[in-house]
Amino acid sequence: MSVRAFITALCLTVTPWGAALAQGADIAFGGIKADTSLPVEVTADQLTVNQTDGTATFSGNVVVAQGEMRLGADEILVEYGPEGQNRIERLIATGNVILTSGPDAAKADSAEYAVDTGEIVMAGSVLLTQGASAISGETLSLNLSAGTGQMGGRVKTVLQPGGN
Repeated sequence: MSVRAFITALCLTVTPWGAALAQGADIAFGGIKADTSLPVEVTADQLTVNQTDGTATFSGNVVVAQGEMRLGADEILVEYGPEGQNRIERLIATGNVILTSGPDAAKADSAEYAVDTGEIVMAGSVLLTQGASAISGETLSLNLSAGTGQMGGRVKTVLQPGGN
C-alpha cells in the first residue's frame, strides 16, 4: 500500500471527518501500468463482427494483453475509431472482469478501457490486491500510463499494525 493510501486510511480511523473521506482513496499503481503504444492482443472462444457500427464482440474466456497488462472477462466489446479496424478506441469488458499487471490485480463486474489515453474505469464490487494489501470499493479509476488511480464509493481496507 502506498504511503498516501495508508495516511488516508489512518485518517479515516482517527478523525471525526473520516466518514467523508471514506467515499474515495487515491492509490499508487506501480504494478498496474501499461505502455499504451504497444499492440493489443485479444484471445477468445468466439468473435462476432458488426460492420454497421464498427464493433467486434469477443466472448468466452476473453483475455486482452498489452505488454505486461492483462484484462480478462466473459465478454469484451471492441469499439474502433473512425479510421476503421486499424485503431482500437475503447474496450468494454463485462462479467468476471480481472485486470492484472505484475503483482497487482483488480476485479470488478465491468470495465471500460480507453486505449489511447490509458484510462480504465472498473465498476461494481471492485477489489484491488497489491501484495498482501487489499482495498475494495464501488469504482476504480486508473491511469495505466501514469500508474495512478482513485478508488471510489464506500472504500474499505484493513490496516495491520506495524505493516506498511
